[in-house]
Amino acid sequence: MAKSRQSSFRQILVTRILLVFIPVLLVGEMVALNKARSSLLNTAQQNLTESAVNKGEKITDDIAALRSNLITASQTKVIQSGSPFQIEQFLKELKKQLPTQTDCLQLTHIKKGEIIASSCGVQEIMPSGLSLTSNDVDIQFILPSQSGKTGKRDKQNQLQLFLSIPVSNQRGNLAYRLSMKTTLYQQNPNHPGSLTGFLVVIAEDGRVLAHPLPERIGTNIKDYTDVDRIQAIVKNALSGSNNSSNLSFIEGQELVAGFTATTKPITTKPSQRWIVLAVTSVENALFGLEEIKLILIVLTVGLIGASLLASFYLVPYLAGPVEELRDYAINLHSHHAAQPIPRNFKIREFNQLAQALDQMVERLKDWAEELEIAWKEAKSANQVKSQFLATTSHELRNPLNIIINCVRLVRDDLCDSREEELEFLKKADDTAIHLLGIINDLLDISKIEAGKLSVITVPLDLRQLLLEVINLQSVNIQYKGLQLICDIGDKPIPIKSDSIKLKQVLINIIGNATKFTDEGSIHITMSINRHQQYVLVSIKDTGIGIDPGEQGKLFRPFVMVDGTTTRKFEGTGLGLAISRNLIELMGGKITLESLGLNQGTTVIIKLPLIDMALLPNPEKKDVVINGVRS
Repeated sequence: MAKSRQSSFRQILVTRILLVFIPVLLVGEMVALNKARSSLLNTAQQNLTESAVNKGEKITDDIAALRSNLITASQTKVIQSGSPFQIEQFLKELKKQLPTQTDCLQLTHIKKGEIIASSCGVQEIMPSGLSLTSNDVDIQFILPSQSGKTGKRDKQNQLQLFLSIPVSNQRGNLAYRLSMKTTLYQQNPNHPGSLTGFLVVIAEDGRVLAHPLPERIGTNIKDYTDVDRIQAIVKNALSGSNNSSNLSFIEGQELVAGFTATTKPITTKPSQRWIVLAVTSVENALFGLEEIKLILIVLTVGLIGASLLASFYLVPYLAGPVEELRDYAINLHSHHAAQPIPRNFKIREFNQLAQALDQMVERLKDWAEELEIAWKEAKSANQVKSQFLATTSHELRNPLNIIINCVRLVRDDLCDSREEELEFLKKADDTAIHLLGIINDLLDISKIEAGKLSVITVPLDLRQLLLEVINLQSVNIQYKGLQLICDIGDKPIPIKSDSIKLKQVLINIIGNATKFTDEGSIHITMSINRHQQYVLVSIKDTGIGIDPGEQGKLFRPFVMVDGTTTRKFEGTGLGLAISRNLIELMGGKITLESLGLNQGTTVIIKLPLIDMALLPNPEKKDVVINGVRS
């Protein structure tokens, strides 16, 4: 008979399992819930930061496009010398073609102050205080009308600009002013869970230019309760940081915002940068957390029930050997025949299960490694695709636009003379050739990646080939006023290579050195290692140089250095990638060295030598470089 305060092994086993399992389960639920909340907030912050950057870029691009369209329109013959009816029809058509919502376009006589033509009636849109003598595009931000003063406040169109440019008459005198009132951004309601955020725009001086609450537009952040955090956001954005932060426009309302800073889009004095925020509430950022809570609660209840069932099922199985050992010990003093000791506590199935689990873990590890490799490859492929689309869309769109615009100007008879028509046609022809070069690069890199690009190697004189390339590039080098220094000897250098492909590589490398060098020199040298049978061609320039941390990326397809110094140079980022593959197909190697920005760049091409007897004996050609015969 059991003593008081004693429990059976079965009861202790059940209670201990539940006492251990349930607290661990509850703690795990809290940890999972906090992890889900943190993950949702991190995702929201990243998306809002990207949304703010995209909104800022769109605002900057829209202003640049509007400015460009206004300049182009001001130079048309219709605006300069057309009749009021023709001008008005032109303004209405232009209004339809502009990329943003344009409220009004007007042409005003500067001296008389009369509206000559308008796309929005006779209502004058020119703000007070505008300098009528300015010769450039004047851009000003327009605050919406205050409710109850000058009309209803527009709840959607909250970011409006006024642009104007002087227009000359047929005599070349400033006579008119072309003005535009436009809306850059419209606040649209976001769906629950959307992480694009509402637009908030703040000027450097703290003035709010756009806000989801119309009554906040025109106010200053120094009057807000959360002024410290907002000022910190402004400071970080102006320092070049694209990040996210929490803030509160209204006391008790917690918000999440991604932020960035644009360039100076407004030409009023003093010019100020804009801080662009994509803002959403914490509740919206945590949209879906309640569903996660419900799922965790259901899982917890289910697991507790499953643990009870498992406990009642496992306890007899685990307690059986102990009870058998107990019965055996109790019956040892019995007169009955001694029974063999129970051996069922050595459970073979557990060992088999452990072995099976070990094998399964090994398989899972192998699968995890394969999945990780596949994920990295997919991520790399996606990055290459994104870089390809971004680069080619820019590099193809710009030449096509130039060709289209030049042809249209000639087709529409907008040129003043035959010489001007020929100039536009030559520009279209040069741009088409440039576009063909880009397409050829794309075809080459696609052949390289498909393994279909081959080379035909024959014995040739590297020195003679290099002289031909230098002769082709010398015009561009002289045009930029650079000094060309050649130290390539006077004897043939025999190699086995593809003449066309090697010439393509040399033109690309020397062309890059010319493009990225504004002053100084380009030094081309050759050195021969007779012991190891190779020749080195070195092209060294005094150009912009490359950051050491960026040099490893340059031989990848579609990659260009991200430094601001190289933003003004065009290209698809394919030249070095194609050159490296071609040189390797010809048994050589290409490397690039630079001490850093503004320290110049050196490209070294290594090619194997062959026997001089294999080299044919063509007629020697003289090449003139910078007026010196080589």
